[in-house]
Amino acid sequence: MIELRGVHKQFDGPDGRPVDAVRGVDLHVADGETVCLIGTSGCGKTTTMKLINRLIEPTAGSVHVGGADVRTLDSIRLRRRIGYVIQSGGLFPHLTIARNVGVLCELEGWTRAKTRARVEELLDLVNLPAAEFADRRPGELSGGQRQRVGVARALALDPDYVLMDEPFGALDPLTRADLQREFHLLQERVRKTVVLVTHDTREAFALGDRVALMDRGRIVQIGTLDDFRERPASRFVARFLDSHLGGDDGGGEP
Repeated sequence: MIELRGVHKQFDGPDGRPVDAVRGVDLHVADGETVCLIGTSGCGKTTTMKLINRLIEPTAGSVHVGGADVRTLDSIRLRRRIGYVIQSGGLFPHLTIARNVGVLCELEGWTRAKTRARVEELLDLVNLPAAEFADRRPGELSGGQRQRVGVARALALDPDYVLMDEPFGALDPLTRADLQREFHLLQERVRKTVVLVTHDTREAFALGDRVALMDRGRIVQIGTLDDFRERPASRFVARFLDSHLGGDDGGGEP
């Protein structure tokens, strides 16, 4: 599981005074669960996600992954236990697709044969057959295909946890819908514990088992769409949902 307990994060503002980016966040993500973080720009959702793999450190509170406080873990080893998917894939343009997917395996000292077998398995998993795509370079792929490669690379070391930062945000609507459907199918097969940040409220409720809405550094409500619809925690929550979903039920096939 992933758990944040009373987490605060401050940064120095332009005038040198501290600014609260995250304030008193408590979050529990169960084994195999997908939780999506949503909210207005600057609400703290990406900061919250980056605290999980120690890309940034909390000012106060604690973050636990697999029951261990992340501050007690080697940061490199921690990050290799956590897959990380960013917008547009974040691929190395000079490397082949096979090398991009297998780079963490190489860093772990795997043999060429073992790495090659894992790369072929993962490319098949994300519907990019190795025979067709392994020797290409990122510039030869579409945006959706590059994003699939990014997902494959995140799964290379078979992590229990995956963090996804606006993974489909740069894609056209049709490609985005296709990858959202593929995410559901992939999660049914590999069942990882996922924290996904998105600005798309419909996407969050379509992909997440639960959704956490943030405002000014705090989680103001977490739950399913029914929870938000039937029991909004505040006027802000009700207004946010109405402005982003309106009469749409937010469910069904993404």
